Amino acid sequence: MTTQTQTLIRTTETASADAPQRNVPDGAEVRGFALYVGLADDKIGAADPKLGAIVAQIKDLVAQLAPAAETYAAVALAPAGSGGRDVDVVRLALGDPAAIARQKRDEIVDEDRAGGVTVDLSRKRVLLDSVPAPLTYREFELLQYFVLREGRTVSREELIEALWSDAPEDEQPNERTIDVHVRRLRVKLAHYQDIVRTVRGIGYRFDRHADVAILQTSTPSPDIF
Repeated sequence: MTTQTQTLIRTTETASADAPQRNVPDGAEVRGFALYVGLADDKIGAADPKLGAIVAQIKDLVAQLAPAAETYAAVALAPAGSGGRDVDVVRLALGDPAAIARQKRDEIVDEDRAGGVTVDLSRKRVLLDSVPAPLTYREFELLQYFVLREGRTVSREELIEALWSDAPEDEQPNERTIDVHVRRLRVKLAHYQDIVRTVRGIGYRFDRHADVAILQTSTPSPDIF
């Protein structure tokens, strides 16, 4: 047994000993648990284990902790560039009831909202007070990039590398051009334009207000493991 595995086992045992016992409703019994892991391929470092190896190590650890346990793993896929938090995509794709219920509530909010901003990542649209905003493809990609990095300041250099890396050389923007794109996006966000904030000397940041709703995306998940 490796030192890393021993450490994980000791940590798990300590956490289990300290964790409070959860009440089980009458007539029900515990049969196992699900652990949702959000991890896109592009977030795995070159020197890190690949997704399949990570899954195999987790299954091995479960076998060491509880030899009688049966394990089953599935991977969640999403269309390229569809956005959304990795773990939310996984939960929806694998049928997590709480995630599905939340998505349905979001959809109801999307239909019934009389005001505010709705950023619909699955349909690639933005509603301002229930009216679709006339964003171009590039403007939506720009807003989506900010939304998926909520609370983090994004530099102009990062935006160029992430959103214009495949553009022809004569269409590559500079930092001043990025400011123009953001300015146009803000104009179309009208009186909600302050959800994209300028961080002086660094870049831009998306700040979610109480009147902003984000609708995530999901997709069916084929079994791989």
